[in-house]
Amino acid sequence: MTQHQQNADPTAGEAGGGGALASGRLGVWGIVFFVISAAAPLTVVVSAGPTTLRMGGIGAPGAMLTCGLILILFSVGFTAMSKHVRNTGAFYIYASRGLGKPAGIGVAFVTVFAYGFLCVCFYGFIGFFGHSTFADLFGIDLPWGVYSLVALVIVGLLGYRHIDVGAKVLGVLLTLEVAILLVLAVAVLIQGGPEPISFASFDPSNVFFAAGAGSLFVVGFGAYLGFEGTAIYAEEAKDPKRTVPAATYIAVAFLGIFYAFTFWILTVAFGAQGVLAMARGDDFQDMVFHASGSYLGEWATIAMRVLIVTSFFACLLAFHNACSRYLFSLGREGLLPRALGRTHPVTRSPYRASLVLSVICLIAVVVCIATGADPFLQLAIWTYATGVAGLVFAQAVAAVSVVGFFSRDRRGHSVFRALIAPALGGLGLIVGLLLIVVNFDVVTGMEGAVNWILLLPTPILFIAGIVAGLVMRRRAPARYAALTTIATGDEGDPGAVTDTDPASRLVTGER
Repeated sequence: MTQHQQNADPTAGEAGGGGALASGRLGVWGIVFFVISAAAPLTVVVSAGPTTLRMGGIGAPGAMLTCGLILILFSVGFTAMSKHVRNTGAFYIYASRGLGKPAGIGVAFVTVFAYGFLCVCFYGFIGFFGHSTFADLFGIDLPWGVYSLVALVIVGLLGYRHIDVGAKVLGVLLTLEVAILLVLAVAVLIQGGPEPISFASFDPSNVFFAAGAGSLFVVGFGAYLGFEGTAIYAEEAKDPKRTVPAATYIAVAFLGIFYAFTFWILTVAFGAQGVLAMARGDDFQDMVFHASGSYLGEWATIAMRVLIVTSFFACLLAFHNACSRYLFSLGREGLLPRALGRTHPVTRSPYRASLVLSVICLIAVVVCIATGADPFLQLAIWTYATGVAGLVFAQAVAAVSVVGFFSRDRRGHSVFRALIAPALGGLGLIVGLLLIVVNFDVVTGMEGAVNWILLLPTPILFIAGIVAGLVMRRRAPARYAALTTIATGDEGDPGAVTDTDPASRLVTGER
């Protein structure tokens, strides 16, 4: 951060920590661990694998790969823009630069809302699976809320500390959950399944045109939740120009290949016809456990059930860190109370934003415990569905913003990277969002008006943010002009864009 930027930050240097996060703490793999952990690959394979096979048929592996390719196209432009625009409130700053500050405020409100709902939902998931796992395997029958509250305390403590502490925890948990699935895959390939190996899962007719194919992409895009988190950690990264793009490509490519491969392994383990018959059965949710028991033994099933709990914890920690950094960024900008834009004087973590998020999640969990709500069907599924819709909407807006940002000046990037790739990625995300809306009852398991009630906050918040920005521009022009002034460009980069430079507003079209 330059001295001029420091002076522009009204929170810098005050007691209780300044307005800057600790830089240079995260390398490529630290960010990769955060992003892949947010996607929770083990829980996706165990739950989404059988579900997509049940809903959309044998094309589930191909659909996962297609979603990954769409997000890779989006990432090409996303990472190009990250070299010129750097801020922990990634989607907010991207939309502000590409579409104007009012749109940036709108997408910021949507993103914080979506991340917050996803944090709440994972407390429901970890409570549900923690209760069932420890009761079935160890005979410890505690209420689900105990596991949610224990997780909340641990996540709160880790969110309060250095960012690299959380990265190390996620690295260990992620390695274990990926390893158990790869061991299962190797065992299946060595022992062979009941039918000849088939690649029908990647046949376009099964991926795009089969009955129920649209539902495959509802789960598919949800499986990559949080991949954009690479840009959120740009201020804390070592050499962000190199780190952010590398981490983004590694994370999305790994998830795409891993999901497609492990989903396909299920078709090998049970056969192309056998897996569909199992997917239509009453115990389809236990498909992966049946595979691990058959090909590896009971020990693998036990290990996998324990790792599902740790996988949800890793996912929860990753989303908590991402959401707290969004709250921090918006507090630093003055769009939320400025107290949120404070960092710890020692660890430089966004400790106030982290604490506020923990309190919000605590209230949600306690209310559900007090009212007897179901941790899975109500606390988890409803908030998950709403969060997914909001985050995919924000991703689509960010893709359009990248095109808007580079349409006036490609800043040395190729036409493909600056315009064509993000446009194609944005188109894919918009189609994905429409599929989510049309098939929203598939995610929630409910019918009727309740689905629209869960979907409406996303457009309402986006419009409200735009209106707030326009009102601010008219009534408080000085405050409006001061938005997005902190850590928005790389020092020494002639292509970097900052609001402190009057010419930058001409380049970006800001008003």
